[in-house]
Amino acid sequence: MLRIGIVANEASGDILGAALAREIRKRVPEVHFVGVAGPLMQEEGCETLFAMERLSVMGLMEVLGQLRELLGLRRALVRYFVENPPDVFIGVDAPDFNLGLERRLRGGGIRTVHMVSPTVWAWRPGRVKSIRRSVDLMLSVFPFEETFLREHGVPARYVGHPLADEIPVEIDRDGARRALGLSQDGSIVALLPGSRMGEVERLAEPFIETAARCLGARPDLRFVVPLVNARLRERFSQVLKQVAPNLPITLVDGRSREVLAAADVVLTASGTATLETLLTKRPMVVAYRVHPISYHLVKQLGLVKVPYIAMANLLAEKELAPEFIQERCRADLLAPAVLAFLDDTERVAEIQAEYRRIHLWLRKDAAASAAQAVLDLVAY
Repeated sequence: MLRIGIVANEASGDILGAALAREIRKRVPEVHFVGVAGPLMQEEGCETLFAMERLSVMGLMEVLGQLRELLGLRRALVRYFVENPPDVFIGVDAPDFNLGLERRLRGGGIRTVHMVSPTVWAWRPGRVKSIRRSVDLMLSVFPFEETFLREHGVPARYVGHPLADEIPVEIDRDGARRALGLSQDGSIVALLPGSRMGEVERLAEPFIETAARCLGARPDLRFVVPLVNARLRERFSQVLKQVAPNLPITLVDGRSREVLAAADVVLTASGTATLETLLTKRPMVVAYRVHPISYHLVKQLGLVKVPYIAMANLLAEKELAPEFIQERCRADLLAPAVLAFLDDTERVAEIQAEYRRIHLWLRKDAAASAAQAVLDLVAY
């Protein structure tokens, strides 16, 4: 039996890991996956040693606050895989956690694959040296990454982006609204405050305040918020009761893609959600806040090397989605940007055409390509 170690640490990684596991099992039915898995990966038969949420932390100060636990979990995983060596280990995204794990496992003779290249071309480019020591193969989801990595001595293969395969090119807005029990009439704004507790803690209030301002200008608006788990739903509900208890907001458990499809405009945290919104062809406003010290360090150390934080803008090479970061993440700035998309149908049509072009560019049957790349590595 083929034995594969696999670790994901958040909702987007769970989606990618599940698709990869499914495609590997199609080719090798006798396979066992074990590591850290979310609910979707577990549905595909992945055994999880720890709850995925224990690894889900973002931001320099936020990581420092949980550093002891994170390091303990990584040591426990190293011990487990050294004592029970898999044929190959796959780290799904989460580079700050997985690359260190991969480096230790590779040093112990275990072949390692990392799925979703760290954005070394944009953020902390010095990491490419660590990547070179950590992986036998890097699976990149954007075409320009493969070239960059190979030029720096990292074995890499471009496989396309799984989300571009999973999300249809043509989006059925009316069908999504029916599935969610939402009326076909009126405009809907989707609010996506993030998939981590820290993100929801920082973004729930400005997002709710933005919704309230938008409603004041457009009383016909409705708002839908997909939340990945009960803990995030509870926290968002608490903030909602404090800030705007009478706001017409529908909270949804998961189902973020249906919510995006049902929406006319999206207000989203930076992250994978911006790519999902692009693939759903919805105009978006992007906002983000991290711990003030984290933000100060990033700015002072010059760690970011790109002009945008949203992948949608990086792929388009221009700002199609307005970005509001840190102190600019305020309702008085966010609300006009959201309302502008509701009023400017010509601009929205231009953005949708560009998003469609990018979607077709990224479609490559990524999960199947990644599965074959892994099996080629282990000669299975």
